[in-house]
Amino acid sequence: MILDKVNSPGDLKCLNLEELNTLADEMREFIIKKVNATGGHMGPNLGILETTIAMHYVFNSPVDKIVFDVSHQCYPHKILTGRKEGFTNPDMYFKYTGYTAPEESEHDIFKVGHTSTSVSLACGLAKARDLKGGCENVIALIGDGSLSGGEAFEGLDNAADLASNIIIIVNDNDMSIAENHGGLYKNLKELRESKGKCECNFFKSLGFDYIYVDEGNNIQEVIKALQKVKDINHPVVVHIKTLKGHGLKQAEQNKEAFHWIVPGMLDEQQSAPTVLPEDYNSVTKEFIMKKARQDKTLVVVNPATPGVHGFDPEFRQKLGRQYVDVGIAEEHAIAFSSALAKAGAKPVLAIMTSFVQRTYDQISQDLCLNNSPLTMLVYWGGLSNADATHLGSYDISMISNIPNIVYLAPASKEEYLAMLEYSYNQTEHSVAIRVPNTELISTGKKDDTDYSILNKYKVEYEGEKIAILGLGNFFKLAQDVKDEIKTKLNIDATLINPRFITGTDDELLENLKKNHQLVITLEDGILDGGFGEKIARYYGNSDMKVLNFGGKKEFTDRVPLEELYRRYHLTKELIVDDVKNCL
Repeated sequence: MILDKVNSPGDLKCLNLEELNTLADEMREFIIKKVNATGGHMGPNLGILETTIAMHYVFNSPVDKIVFDVSHQCYPHKILTGRKEGFTNPDMYFKYTGYTAPEESEHDIFKVGHTSTSVSLACGLAKARDLKGGCENVIALIGDGSLSGGEAFEGLDNAADLASNIIIIVNDNDMSIAENHGGLYKNLKELRESKGKCECNFFKSLGFDYIYVDEGNNIQEVIKALQKVKDINHPVVVHIKTLKGHGLKQAEQNKEAFHWIVPGMLDEQQSAPTVLPEDYNSVTKEFIMKKARQDKTLVVVNPATPGVHGFDPEFRQKLGRQYVDVGIAEEHAIAFSSALAKAGAKPVLAIMTSFVQRTYDQISQDLCLNNSPLTMLVYWGGLSNADATHLGSYDISMISNIPNIVYLAPASKEEYLAMLEYSYNQTEHSVAIRVPNTELISTGKKDDTDYSILNKYKVEYEGEKIAILGLGNFFKLAQDVKDEIKTKLNIDATLINPRFITGTDDELLENLKKNHQLVITLEDGILDGGFGEKIARYYGNSDMKVLNFGGKKEFTDRVPLEELYRRYHLTKELIVDDVKNCL
């Protein structure tokens, strides 16, 4: 195999064109096999493979600095920079993260997982180089929908004003995670159709030199273009047309489904069940469709992650004008939704938890300061075994400490539906709902709670001595802890379902003082600034003991969830041990 000869980018320079093309075929085969086995980003990496080979053939990494945007285009880069064992050896499949990581290789400049950052990061590298009198090339690779992010615009605006070497490679595959949306992508289409020659050119309007490559999956053509711009003394954009999923028929034909895949998606035996089980995604879609038929002012807003929420193409098509994908632009999504609400529409904003921090200022200023009554559905919240770039454990601390917002945590399907109904009909607050990150739990009983009466917790079982508050995802754990306390300590504990994250039920908490010695809080997120700390603060000047259970404030990286639960004492056995020691 040609790949046997390649252990670093320098080895590429000894290969001829035929060998480079063979190398691409070999790499593609290994990427497909590995990603199908482990899950991960399939389409983006197959589409950028030839460009990555060309980049490392022309430039001299790590002397020349290559900054990847999003990082879900970095698998070919990892193979070429000493980490091929993570793709060729099944025993090593999980050795490397799916994102650029400086601790893995000197060829990775930054740890990056969110989009639209590469140009800004490259600007800083280029400016530092100039201040130090360096002469290396600085290359930013951006694409796969990332240009719609606000930081990309800010970075491009600044980069165009840099009077020295900065090379921006735009990977234009006519896709984001799903289809692209926005005026910029109309211009990219014009540029593709005119082979870069149309009069309207976004990049030139900012002041960039500009080169177009029509065959971005042709190694020779990309090499020619990059050789032209190597060591250039001014900002330049190299606009490369690629095919997302290139070389894998299924990924080429169904680009959205193959952006990121679960393990075994290519296996023939993996056939979809005829009837999918009910889950919180299907419950959400059913609720939305029902309301949309009744109310033409309902509008679903999503920043480019429809698959996370189960918003499949058929669902989006049925909603028509009542569905808006704003592209990878979470900041705009919040402000846009706030204005929709102010103007009398009924926005339902769906957002992935790890992307909430990208729009924290807009949640505070554009939404909550204006008290706009929207419904924000926060998905995938909780501790997880995800990469450090995609953790979903910080949302409680972030959202619950902003004024004017009600953050709710349902523990069942019925509570979730009742909260959706409340949020949709009320006009007094911004409301966020932490969509359960668990299997669907149904009580079989309609929830008649009036959620307009804020911060009222529900006592599911009234006991004594110990009170357990299990928030949202962890209410089931609270039930298990109650049973374990009964078995091991012979104490009949009180069980409470808080449901409200953003406030305390002072009346209930005060009543617990009468016949309780200890209050336990369980939350599926970090403890710092979280729900449990609010309870501990309430009891701060009293004799009540409080034990808070949740995650530590730290960046974890692909740590198995079971290991995290042990680390944070989030098992019923470890919790009861702590309770015993406390008492």
